[in-house]
Amino acid sequence: MCIRDRAEAAAREARAQRERLQAARRAEAERNLFAAACGPVQPLRERGRRAVLEPDPPPPIAAQHQRDEERVLRESISDDFDVSSLLDTDDQLSFRRPGVNVDVTQRLRKGDWSIQRQLDLHGLRTGEAREALGAFIRDAWRQGLRCLRVVHGKGLGSPGKTPVLKGRVQSWLVQKNEVLAFVQARPAEGGAGALVVLLRPSSYKNHS
Repeated sequence: MCIRDRAEAAAREARAQRERLQAARRAEAERNLFAAACGPVQPLRERGRRAVLEPDPPPPIAAQHQRDEERVLRESISDDFDVSSLLDTDDQLSFRRPGVNVDVTQRLRKGDWSIQRQLDLHGLRTGEAREALGAFIRDAWRQGLRCLRVVHGKGLGSPGKTPVLKGRVQSWLVQKNEVLAFVQARPAEGGAGALVVLLRPSSYKNHS
């Protein structure tokens, strides 16, 4: 081998050694990357030591929900309430709170207030109908609605053709503080099978 060939071989070997050294340094740097990022660390002296975490805070008390539940209990409506003495004994029977002028029920019959929402109690048992009516009245009042229709049916499908729910619905409505008055619906709105109900304004101060 001539001197020139030996020189080229030595140069190639030197380059290869430099490349191997650089590759080793890169590999070492990659292995130490996490340690370099974290900085110097010191192991815990006590074995089995664990970090102490604060316990989860207790869930918040649903105060508003509790107040609503208590209010519902206070407002529970009874099936034994005698409403007969509180109804106006006209040809269709109607109801208005003491102090409410008779023209309120007259205007209610004429349709001066537009019906904003309806509840149909057909097919419900007595307990189911009572709960549905209570929730319906509460929700409507909270939303600021004034005029509602409650369909209780004419009782044509009941034993003896007696309107079981009609008297119950009248009794339940009288017991609801949100109700200001109600009348039997006009023929086009359900007639003897429905009531048109007027609620107090939602800002009424004496509502409990």
